[in-house]
Amino acid sequence: MAEPIYYVDRSDIRDGKLAEAKEGMRELAAFVEANEPQLIAYHFFLDESDAVMTVVAVHPDSASMRLHMELGGPKFRAMGAFVRLRSIDVYGRPSEAVVDQLRQKAEYLGGGTVTLHTHQAGFARR
Repeated sequence: MAEPIYYVDRSDIRDGKLAEAKEGMRELAAFVEANEPQLIAYHFFLDESDAVMTVVAVHPDSASMRLHMELGGPKFRAMGAFVRLRSIDVYGRPSEAVVDQLRQKAEYLGGGTVTLHTHQAGFARR
C-alpha cells in the first residue's frame, strides 16, 4: 500500500506583491482542485504579518506528486513574480524523479532548500 506524502513549502511574499500573491494562490488552488482529483488536500496559508506564504499538500502517493509537479509547473513559475521560496519539506518517500522536480522548482523560485523526512512511527486514520 502506498504511503501518503506530506508537502510543506514556505515562501516570502515579495515587497508590494501581496495582492497579486493572494490572487495567484486562489487561481492555483482552483486549478489544482479542478485538475487533480487524486490530491487529498491542498492549502495556502499566510502568517499573521502577511509576509510568509505556506503551502500544505497531502498526496496519496508519489505518482500524485509527480502529476502535480507536471501539471502545476507553469503555474508555480508564475508565482515567482510574487514570492521567493525559502524551503520545501517533504514527509514521506517521493520517487527520485519527484525529488529532481522539487529541486528544479526550488531553483526557479529563488533557490530555497529541499529537505526530505522519512517516516519513523505513527498512523493515519481513513
